[in-house]
Amino acid sequence: MADEFSLRCWGVRGSTPTPGSSTLRYGGETSCFEIRAGDALVLVDCGSGARNLGMELCKCKPRSFDLLFTHTHLDHICGLPFFKPAYDPNFEVTAWAGHFQDETSLVDIVSRIMSPPIFPVAAKTLKAVEFKTFTAGGQIPRDDDLVIRTTPLSHPGGACGFRFEYQGKSICIITDHEHGDPEIDAALPDFVQGADIMIYDAMFTDEEYPAFKGWGHSTWQKAVQLAREGHVKTPVLFHHDPKRSDDELDEIGLAAQNAYSGTLVASEGMILRP
Repeated sequence: MADEFSLRCWGVRGSTPTPGSSTLRYGGETSCFEIRAGDALVLVDCGSGARNLGMELCKCKPRSFDLLFTHTHLDHICGLPFFKPAYDPNFEVTAWAGHFQDETSLVDIVSRIMSPPIFPVAAKTLKAVEFKTFTAGGQIPRDDDLVIRTTPLSHPGGACGFRFEYQGKSICIITDHEHGDPEIDAALPDFVQGADIMIYDAMFTDEEYPAFKGWGHSTWQKAVQLAREGHVKTPVLFHHDPKRSDDELDEIGLAAQNAYSGTLVASEGMILRP
């Protein structure tokens, strides 16, 4: 559909997949998003949730799309070796990463995880994938009406946030990110300003955070604060702590709703439209 603009969550958990009875409602797969903007398809992150997304894409006619990585920690790339379209040369997948703080490239990282004895299939078998590197803070080049802006985030080894703009609507993805870097924190309210939807790293609560300072993650209270500063319509709490049960996420969701009306807790399968 020419006017379609949506985000679907295929994985919302942080750090490691968490299958089990206590995570059935919100889901246990790690980071993976599907963005639709008219005829355009963009994926963000290839965590364990990407396996199911890949099988779904293979039910349709092969096509070209972009795959953007917020960063390359294992929970955000572990689904790539199991992502079926990546092996099918009838697809065209352009994979991007912009968080590197040295001369490392995306293909370097993928080649490290997809090599014996770590993994039996080498990265060169990803026939559909072209790897590209950029520097966070600019714009991803495109030839359609979807605009993709980027910004650096505060995370060990670096991370990149994304803002998608289409037909006057906007969706921001701010994960993995730890508040506390003055320069980055000062830039974020402008980056998310007026966004219809903002995915935000809310792995911890303010009460838990002091024990995990430096781990590279934020709190739901900071999500609410940024939403208020940036006049975000719908903040969405994301990157759930792997030890967090569905019932505990219910409690956090209620507290966040009371603090900022309209706040949602991300769940696997959730589809959001601005």
